[in-house]
Amino acid sequence: VIIPVINKIDLPVARVDDVRKEVIELLGCDEDAILTASGKTGEGVGQILNTVVQMVPAPQVTSDGSGTGALVFDFEYEVHRGLIVYVRVIEGTIYKRDKLRFIVGKDQFEVLDIGTFSPVKTSCLSLTAGEIGYIVTGIKKTGAARVGDTITSLARPIKPLPGYAEPKPVVWASIYPENQDDFTTLRQALERLRLEDSALSFEEEAAGAVGRGFRCGFLGMLHLEIISERLRREFTLELIITSPTISYEVVDIKGTREKVYSAIAFPEESQIDEVYERWVTARLITPPDYMGALIQLFHEHEVTVIDTEVFGDKRTALTIEIPLRELMRNFFDEVKSATSGYASISYELTDMRKADVVRIEVLIADEPIPAFSRIVARSRVQKEADEMVEKIKNVMPRQMFDFKIQAKAGGRILASRHLSGMKKDVTDYLYGGDITRKMKLREKQKKGKKKMKAMGVVNIPHDVFLKVMK
Repeated sequence: VIIPVINKIDLPVARVDDVRKEVIELLGCDEDAILTASGKTGEGVGQILNTVVQMVPAPQVTSDGSGTGALVFDFEYEVHRGLIVYVRVIEGTIYKRDKLRFIVGKDQFEVLDIGTFSPVKTSCLSLTAGEIGYIVTGIKKTGAARVGDTITSLARPIKPLPGYAEPKPVVWASIYPENQDDFTTLRQALERLRLEDSALSFEEEAAGAVGRGFRCGFLGMLHLEIISERLRREFTLELIITSPTISYEVVDIKGTREKVYSAIAFPEESQIDEVYERWVTARLITPPDYMGALIQLFHEHEVTVIDTEVFGDKRTALTIEIPLRELMRNFFDEVKSATSGYASISYELTDMRKADVVRIEVLIADEPIPAFSRIVARSRVQKEADEMVEKIKNVMPRQMFDFKIQAKAGGRILASRHLSGMKKDVTDYLYGGDITRKMKLREKQKKGKKKMKAMGVVNIPHDVFLKVMK
């Protein structure tokens, strides 16, 4: 059942009549069926709720009562009561003190409390097939509950409900605390979020002067944004989040297929036979006035347009295919900028395809710095290399000797910047006398600088890594 609603009608720029015509063209509904509402003023909210009650049919229960089971659609964690799962009962009736278990998670528990939402949690004696409510499990460990899992009775079990799939991270990013004293707090925060979100995965890692942090896996860019915002707001953490990357499947010259999650673990190019990456199919809806800017943007992000559909006078829907790598390279923000915020995007993951990518390494004084490595498209490798070394040069403090900042890919140096050492006039304290005295001191300084350049190590301060990663 589709109930069309036009919201934000209180805004001065609201185009209620125009949008009403667009909805009619999109859905083919009657004008009287379209509701209007404002969440700010409350206008029309009561009518929406009444329409939902009238038009949305009640659940159809076909159970014969031989089993008891429920579908988990969400869950939360409380310190004292443990996991609280939100369920829709599919078969039978669940009572307090019933002994249940998760079919996928395999954990068993006794129902400590049960209730419905009206809209706050309201305790009751039972939940029957077709009803939605919550179950207090008392479980206090990570990974016990999963969205889509089936809860069933130990005494009257049912088969797992169809459609469940294990969440698989497709986007990876490293999270570091700005202050290393917050590392333990960050670990506890991630463990707490893991209790409420089984799709979040993380493991500890260290990256040179950046210090210790966590390599985290996410379902997508939105998942990454939600987790990072929760860490900042709920746990008041100041974080450094590296540029998100995707996982690649690398086939080496021996035919071994391996999954690679970070640029540091990416093999040397001479050892690689093929590389595969994830692609997505996206649907983009935009006013036709911005098509020219979007087509130019598509070319920069390796987009293939599959289908174009025009509905109404002011909307065009594009079905596109794009590598997940390019989708994460600021694609959403650039689309919003190109369309003045009018475009909307939805996407879903598809298959793995061959990728033409290469790893960029950064060398400082001929020493590779793994924390600066990244994987980029071969077509953009020169531009990325130039931008990277320029950025590092601008934030790197000068040392006592000259050194080079270089970007390397495919076995050759693509970009290089020279950072001169600090100068000191060793003859400043001399006055008068023979010029050869000054010449001897300067020659001695020159030899010392040369020796320092051969043996010295560049000191990269912690804030340089933070600025480059930001």
